[in-house]
Amino acid sequence: MARNIQSLERAAAMLRLLAGGERRLGLSDIASSLGLAKGTAHGILRTLQQEGFVEQDEASGRYQLGAELLRLGTTYLDVHELRARALVWTDDLARSSGESVHLGVLHQQGVLIVHHVFRPDDSRQVLEIGAMQPLHSTALGKVLSAYDPVAHSEALEADRKPFTDRTTCDLDAFEHVLDITRARGYAADVEETWEGVASIAAPIHDRRRMPVGAVGITGAVERLRKDGELRPELIAAVRDCARAVSRDLGGGRF
Repeated sequence: MARNIQSLERAAAMLRLLAGGERRLGLSDIASSLGLAKGTAHGILRTLQQEGFVEQDEASGRYQLGAELLRLGTTYLDVHELRARALVWTDDLARSSGESVHLGVLHQQGVLIVHHVFRPDDSRQVLEIGAMQPLHSTALGKVLSAYDPVAHSEALEADRKPFTDRTTCDLDAFEHVLDITRARGYAADVEETWEGVASIAAPIHDRRRMPVGAVGITGAVERLRKDGELRPELIAAVRDCARAVSRDLGGGRF
């Protein structure tokens, strides 16, 4: 029988301690509770901190669970609960907007489409569940990059290649787009990824007030815009859908 790796056992015990005790614990408390030397405990904590599993409060020096651990622990639940909660609202959005609706989550430096509602007409369409979209040029990707720190980092590290002459590739310009997205609560893609195609998307938050996905509509530019501007009623419909799904996930109003 293979032997367990002691350092991993200690790290797991440390995470359980932080999850079950006070909100924050100091190095001495952690070391004594686990029967470890301070140097050993500090080395494990430092590694966990570098990986995002543990965070250290700058003022007190105490440790707590990090956002990356919370993300890993709830990813499976989030994606499946997100899709289940969004089914009715995305159907309603497709009917009210007359456009196709996509639900996306962060995955491998891109946006994974986890739900797709066809445009409610008789046109031939292809189911896009499982497809990947870029973070920097699509409305779904911009929303995730604006609200999710991990998505933001991955968008900055990724190759922001131009898909059309309207794609924002410059770093400063992209950061400005994200600032605008956060300020107005939605993102847009007007022929930045596909010629003749526009999209509008808004963020979805869960009960921990963390961004867990984005929902948006996609369609021909001439249908989504009027007099050169995105139609305000479509923007409102997308934002209302995102709020409704967030509410059902326990995320409240955003």
